Amino acid sequence: MSRKPNFILVITDDQGYGDLGCTGNPWISTPHIDAFYQDAVRLEDFHVQPLCAPTRSALLSGHRPLRNGVWATCWGRSILRPGETTMADIFQAGGYRTGMFGKWHLGDNYPYRPQDRGFERVVAHKGGGVGQTPDFWGNNYFDDTYFHNGKPARHFGYCTDVWFEEAMKFIQEDRETPFFAYIATNAPHSPYLVEERYTAPYAGNPDIPHPEFYGMIACIDENFGKLRRMLQQTGREENTILVFMTDNGSSGGCRLDRQQFLTKGYNAGMRGQKASYYDGGHRVPFFLRWPGGGMVGGRDVEEMCLDVDLLPTLAELCELPFPEALDPDGTSLAALLQGEIRELPGDRLNFIQYDQNTNPPPRERNTVMSRQWRLVYGKELYDIKKDPGQTRDVSGDHPEVVQRLLSAHDRWWKTWEPYFGNYSPISLGHDAENPTRLDAMDVMGDVAWNQVQVAMALKSSGKWTVKVERPGTYRFSLRRWPEELGIPIDAGISDEEMDKLASYQPNRQGSPCQVLKSAGARLRIFRQDHYVKVTAGDLESVFLLPLDQAGVTVLEAGFIDPSGEEQGAYYVYAERLPDTEGSGGTQS
Repeated sequence: MSRKPNFILVITDDQGYGDLGCTGNPWISTPHIDAFYQDAVRLEDFHVQPLCAPTRSALLSGHRPLRNGVWATCWGRSILRPGETTMADIFQAGGYRTGMFGKWHLGDNYPYRPQDRGFERVVAHKGGGVGQTPDFWGNNYFDDTYFHNGKPARHFGYCTDVWFEEAMKFIQEDRETPFFAYIATNAPHSPYLVEERYTAPYAGNPDIPHPEFYGMIACIDENFGKLRRMLQQTGREENTILVFMTDNGSSGGCRLDRQQFLTKGYNAGMRGQKASYYDGGHRVPFFLRWPGGGMVGGRDVEEMCLDVDLLPTLAELCELPFPEALDPDGTSLAALLQGEIRELPGDRLNFIQYDQNTNPPPRERNTVMSRQWRLVYGKELYDIKKDPGQTRDVSGDHPEVVQRLLSAHDRWWKTWEPYFGNYSPISLGHDAENPTRLDAMDVMGDVAWNQVQVAMALKSSGKWTVKVERPGTYRFSLRRWPEELGIPIDAGISDEEMDKLASYQPNRQGSPCQVLKSAGARLRIFRQDHYVKVTAGDLESVFLLPLDQAGVTVLEAGFIDPSGEEQGAYYVYAERLPDTEGSGGTQS
């Protein structure tokens, strides 16, 4: 076996620090993760971002979201900027096999797909969760169609089981070459769907907000145990760095009041949950074990550690080539993990900032962190050492601390502000992905981010930032429904089909599928408008356009109803044709 250590990163979705038995939860049963915790190095003050895509971008690039462009989960701002070097790129350059299993959520089109960013083996759903708009239509956690290096393939079984099974196959294929396996479960993100046997122990407990949420975690725990047994039985455990962590605060394990204090469930004494700037939104579990490196024994690290620290840490531990130009926002934690030091040198500061918007977040909406202090929204100050629940604002007692942290944020903001207007354009006409499918999750402006919203005809802007790779004749197909569904623009799906969609909750959403009546379709590219008529029964509206220029532009696409109102297209298929064909539609 190679002397270089293998690395497995297991990251779960929307599971908070308090959603484990080993962190004090009185109801949940997570025996396998608890056992791992007992013999791991635990980063007890580890912070990520309050939302999933921003955290993944920081982990994999070593750069904070406002620097790498991923400050949201949709709106064209969940796509990791071109030019970012990823963790997988660095492992691959270091001679590792690389595999990614589960949730990516950093871009579903070239050049942003996991297979374009250093992963040689990919088994994944699309978008930010199973059943979201980019995903294969009708996926609902069970017996789904996932994507193997971009190609759809049917699987049988539950999503979490699939990710771990595929990862374990990948790990066992080669004993000589070191590997990096990234297992990113979509669970326990909503919708809370899992077999009843996992939920049964929690059903009927009035203290548990969502028994199904705990059931999904129980399934993850079971699979984590299988992974550890496989490593032990195949002799890989000694030389494998194994990390368990989560991507943000809890979504389903607690309920909060308007001030973000706990009213139900368990949150480990913290204020806030997923999407919060308080610690409950971004302090998460991080457990690491590497027997061959002496990182065992159940030891706590109290230093404030960050998502952007992971990449430089692994580069040091695994002796990977690390590009000087990468200039990470974090620092290596190797000495902390090895027990050589208890605290990193200097006065650490961290900046947490995001917004669910195409535009950058408001400047004042942030958290500035030091070892002792949390400055929230630029005005609330908490001494986290004395007040971990963030119950007492002491800004009036320490105005000098407030000013120091505000000034640090101002300097950081000004460094990256010039880049906020940069988009991550989706390539059209590139040989690596032709045709390209655009969908309503990546639009600028109004988004329809899951398949239920598409079926209910929620408004979509129909505007994407694209990069036409080279001149030529392009075929653009505007669709109400994805190609795999095969139904006309003016058709709907049955109530029975609606019920099968992952995110559909008829008792809350009420309205069934909405039928769009369209008289025409419009496509705008390079500031030129094109129109075609839509007739009953059309599956698609097709534009054949000779484009005599290349470059970055905004593509707009939509259907026009008989009254002249336009609804953005939910799906656009763009293909560069091999030979010249006549133009379709009219141009104005």
